[in-house]
Amino acid sequence: MRKYSGNIQDQDDGAVAKNRSATDERGSDQGVFQRLWQAGLQDYEELAGLDWHWQSLDGTQIKSPFGGDATGKNPVDRNKRGTKRSQLCEGHGLPLAVVLEAANRNDMIVAEATLDAIVIERPDPQEVEQHLCMDAAYDYPRIIEAVEERGYLPHVRPNWWNRNHGHPATPEQLAASQGPQPGKQPRRWVIERLHAWLNHFRRLLVRWEKRPRSYLTLLCLACALICFQQCDRVSSLSPVFG
Repeated sequence: MRKYSGNIQDQDDGAVAKNRSATDERGSDQGVFQRLWQAGLQDYEELAGLDWHWQSLDGTQIKSPFGGDATGKNPVDRNKRGTKRSQLCEGHGLPLAVVLEAANRNDMIVAEATLDAIVIERPDPQEVEQHLCMDAAYDYPRIIEAVEERGYLPHVRPNWWNRNHGHPATPEQLAASQGPQPGKQPRRWVIERLHAWLNHFRRLLVRWEKRPRSYLTLLCLACALICFQQCDRVSSLSPVFG
């Protein structure tokens, strides 16, 4: 199944002859907004430094009433048409990558595509230690292996149903996962905040576009605005950056 990412280089043209000029125009717009997104990340890197040390990965479903590519039956919305929006952020919550898939596709299906869709150059994992935080939906051997192959140290909430091969968690397992864990800090909340930041753009709450490229163009613009807003916030808080 075809996946669509925020990286313009990952898009196939998908255009028929009669609509080729309109498709090319949308692709050009997406490329412009992706470069703005990259510029916003680079500005933040110069101001405060991107936190590559702790990254987070998660997905969310949005309505897509008109259907189109990268849509499917949404299991959390009475099987109505929907799109899964998979996102990767750095430690401050700034977006690094976004990928679209059908709403009925498991999170683990799009995890690899999301990790490969980072819009700026990622530091060498051998030089900068990089951790990746994920929820229980990503607790599959295939995902852990893919994460480790890319040089990440995975941190995933245990999915005992998977680990126990279809059996619920034992009391001992529940106690171990829910009890206090000294030395550990909550870090995955930044990806939830990124979901909220993107949902502040009301145009993104529902995907009205049948073509994923058109919706991704808006997503790239929103990601760029988020980065520049955070640059302004950092500059206003510290006189060093003024």
